[in-house]
Amino acid sequence: MATSNFHGASAPSAADDASALPQSGLASEAVLDALASVMDPNTGKRYASGKAISGLQISATGDVAFTLELGYPAASQHTAIGEALATAARGVPGVGQVSVQIVTKIIGHAVQRGLPLLPGVRNVIAVASGKGGVGKSTTAVNLALALAQEGARVGLLDADIYGPSLPMMLGISGRPESLDGQTMEPLQNHGVQAMSIGLLVNDDQAMIWRGPMATQALDQMLHQTNWRDLDYLVVDMPPGTGDIQLSLAQRVPITGAVIITTPQDIALLDVKRAVAMFQKVSVPILGVVENMAVHVCSHCGHVEHIFGAGGGKKMAQEYGVEYLGALPLDIRIREQADGGQPTVAADPHSEAAEIYRDIARRVAVHIAQKAKDFSAKFPNIVVSKDT
Repeated sequence: MATSNFHGASAPSAADDASALPQSGLASEAVLDALASVMDPNTGKRYASGKAISGLQISATGDVAFTLELGYPAASQHTAIGEALATAARGVPGVGQVSVQIVTKIIGHAVQRGLPLLPGVRNVIAVASGKGGVGKSTTAVNLALALAQEGARVGLLDADIYGPSLPMMLGISGRPESLDGQTMEPLQNHGVQAMSIGLLVNDDQAMIWRGPMATQALDQMLHQTNWRDLDYLVVDMPPGTGDIQLSLAQRVPITGAVIITTPQDIALLDVKRAVAMFQKVSVPILGVVENMAVHVCSHCGHVEHIFGAGGGKKMAQEYGVEYLGALPLDIRIREQADGGQPTVAADPHSEAAEIYRDIARRVAVHIAQKAKDFSAKFPNIVVSKDT
């Protein structure tokens, strides 16, 4: 759980405002009514409608303090959100200082029926595409880092057995340790816990495995990694819709899937198959990300849609899912990922990093609005035979 505090400036005192209520008689209903007018910029709903505001306290001098609880990470917006709430509260005559505490509480949400949540993991986000070469892994890594920057505890699993790229992109190396002889400790960099088959084999070792062996290896990495209190585990799925992908979608408790595509027709054709696969195994689609949507020349600024225009947005509309955003074809994104410093970490104030963070918040909001997981509330029932 993450917490931020925001302290707003004082409103005009009662002596300065003839219409002000006596500060000692300031009514909590008036303050709550004022706060009820503030909209959540990420959900489009009023904070008060979801009972996100609690713990309202009003001092004898009219100072106001309360807590806002968010179900998704948005650390970069806490100052703006706190200011909006403080401004609304200061609009009530008689209000003095305003103190806003913003708490982020991320819980586990429903997955495919019959699958238990992974130990130490509240939500699993699958990042997938129907084909390779669309920038899926780069997007998955930056999405994970963006969620972490926004205040969440995040893990990243490289599920591409045959072409693991996560170690290079995260700038990590070495073998995972085992403290108990049964589980592996994830490696960590840029604030993200990580596991990949690339950390368990030599760089030049080819994974000449049939489907069942690859699936077993993935299952072991998922269940035998000591994930430590994760809000989100981002799974970089292997490209395609074959046996490994289907097994993962059926056996991993996935909260939702993010689909990566380029505007190119041939990419969209394969991505539609990935969408159909997830729908078949009852995994909700959180949205579509259009990668390499536009190229801006670094020398002259000329804009060119090398892979076509609007294909990802059209596909999202066709399937009734959210269009999460579009990323440019930018050489810096590739160079930063190859150098082990993904864009969100290497250049956090860049336009591309802002896009990644916006996509990450949209994904987290989608998850927060899903049904909660109540499996932990039900006791285990054991039927025994009397002897």
